Amino acid sequence: MRLHRNAKTTPKGRALIVQRVETDGWTVRRTAAAFGVSTRTVQKWRRRYHEGGAASLHDRSSVPRRMPRLTRPARVAAVRALRARRLPAVLIAQRVGLPRATVGAVLRRCGLGRLPPLTAPPPARRYERARPGELLHVDIKSLGRIQGVGHRIHGDRRGRVRGSGWDHVHVCVDDRSRVAYVEVLPTLHQHDAVGFLERAVAWFATHGVRAESVMTDNGSAYLARAFAATCTRLRLRHLRTRPYTPRTNGKAERFIQTLLREWAYRRAYPTSRRRRRALAPWLRYYNGRRPHTALDYRPPFTRLQTASV
Repeated sequence: MRLHRNAKTTPKGRALIVQRVETDGWTVRRTAAAFGVSTRTVQKWRRRYHEGGAASLHDRSSVPRRMPRLTRPARVAAVRALRARRLPAVLIAQRVGLPRATVGAVLRRCGLGRLPPLTAPPPARRYERARPGELLHVDIKSLGRIQGVGHRIHGDRRGRVRGSGWDHVHVCVDDRSRVAYVEVLPTLHQHDAVGFLERAVAWFATHGVRAESVMTDNGSAYLARAFAATCTRLRLRHLRTRPYTPRTNGKAERFIQTLLREWAYRRAYPTSRRRRRALAPWLRYYNGRRPHTALDYRPPFTRLQTASV
């Protein structure tokens, strides 16, 4: 049921209006004052109730009863047939002899406003490495620095603060266990990317995981010679995603969505520093206690414990 955004009453409220007058003995004026509506509105719902019962208290359709200028069914069928041949609205309008706006309205009404792709998307290729550390997924997500509550909380984009700068969240996710290591760094340049990779590999080593390969996108930081040299020194095989195909690095992409929803945008942080301070407790919860759907609702650290047994 869709109500008008300015409606003061709902079907249940209208039934209560009728009850107050018809059963409880309230006057029309008193009822109108109690519900914040006019006496005319009270009389309207009383009249509709007498005409059709409780069902008549729902909103009526706003569609006109008669539409003499509605496009004839034969022309609608011709528009659909031409659209099935993947013709644009401009050519359809020329062939059928209708205004372009009319053709556009017919296509939208028929659910043909946008043409489907010529080829179906490729099927998802799901994979999981056999052991922890065999593949680490690395990615970066940039977040605007906080100088007050933003539009994601209060919804008003007119008061956006410009020039605050960015925090860059570097993430590293183990393919097998989904254990994650995250740092918030000032840049996404190669020196921060290299330092993050070194610290991530060392952090996984403290948990008994030897990193063997790393997957990144084709960002400039990951194409730099310094990053390649670091991979060679750490004995890491560097894999890169296909251009414009972020799903290749899907485990990092999916973790970033969880990170944003459950940490970055979960509450209204007063400052960027407070947001960074909340990261470490959330990561401990994510790795050690949060159920993961891909792991049969077990936390990621359980995969490392199983592997070490």
